[in-house]
Amino acid sequence: MRTKKYVLSDQDMPRQWYNIMADLPNGMEPPLHPGTGQPCGPEDLAPIFPMNLIEQEVSTQRWIDIPEEILEKYAIWRPSPLYRAYSLEKALDTPAKIFFKNEGVSPAGSHKPNTAIAQAYYNKMAGTKKITTETGAGQWGSALSMCCSFFGIECKVFMVKISYNQKPYRRLMMETWGANCTASPSTETAAGRSILEKYPDSPGSLGMAISEAVEEAVSDENTKYALGSVLNHVMIHQSIIGLEAKKQMEMAGAYPDVIIGSAGGGSNFAGLSFPFALDKINGKEIDIIAVEPTSCPTLTRGPFAYDFGDTVQMTPMLPMHTLGHNFVPAPIHAGGLRYHGMAPLVSQLVLDGIIRAESIHQMETFKAGITFARSEGYIPAPECNHAIAIT
Repeated sequence: MRTKKYVLSDQDMPRQWYNIMADLPNGMEPPLHPGTGQPCGPEDLAPIFPMNLIEQEVSTQRWIDIPEEILEKYAIWRPSPLYRAYSLEKALDTPAKIFFKNEGVSPAGSHKPNTAIAQAYYNKMAGTKKITTETGAGQWGSALSMCCSFFGIECKVFMVKISYNQKPYRRLMMETWGANCTASPSTETAAGRSILEKYPDSPGSLGMAISEAVEEAVSDENTKYALGSVLNHVMIHQSIIGLEAKKQMEMAGAYPDVIIGSAGGGSNFAGLSFPFALDKINGKEIDIIAVEPTSCPTLTRGPFAYDFGDTVQMTPMLPMHTLGHNFVPAPIHAGGLRYHGMAPLVSQLVLDGIIRAESIHQMETFKAGITFARSEGYIPAPECNHAIAIT
């Protein structure tokens, strides 16, 4: 019988995260303070994040040890399996060998707990009592809700309104894990009220939800904010995906010619691709493709510029590809890809020619998802369909 899946033991789980900041060919510009326009220092980020996460955000250390308490929680679902997609290969009538990493085995159903566990743990160590956050499709909100429950931290989630209405079961998951979930824009914050005054029928956006979450966090000294994508420390935590995948590809006796991942804010894509991007930086021939919706074409059509991460300009300005912080994407089903910006690390690697981007229409992704489901059995998320469609 041929091998369908490649599974690492608990003992083979990576004990360190990889930080690609150490290997960027041309470095990266710093975030800028929203008020002064000057480079942000750790003290500028302290009202939003705990200092231990700020240290990771600015770190250029290549390998960062994973605390034992995080490894114990990771072991609930990690290492995640790598599959050979034999049936999809047959359906596509391709000689290519196709592999996929299944991050859906986590209790929350996605890759998001990889960083949610870490952020909840570091906040607990810093004495944080409550964490606020945003969520699009609900994957990040679900993950953080679960992980806050593990460490006894209160969790408040502002969920993009269109997804709040489209995905009631995601909201139920968050509430099951003890979180308070509110549709954004809401009347609970000054940011939300100002948006609703101008656009009472707004479907919401991640930028709006971030504004509300940050506002609530900075209003209470015992509350911090957590972001599920975009920032450097999130990319570091997600690197466990690609580090496992490299070991599993060795088990399969293969090395990828192409790495493909969907990209909204960049965490899923970076988690898989960055450990392989290191090989490309060091001379390996490999094509690394970030796939995004044509309705939110941040990398393929957005300029590289300093921009705010949120709608009402509360966050630091980040050097990234952006469609503008006031951009409100169409209410597509892939809520996790409806973000105006992109992780600065992903953006920088596109500029450096290490990564390239493609965009695809929603209807094409649906067709690809159906093909995948009818061949491999798993029904992929709308976000994942984008990567499948390019395969």
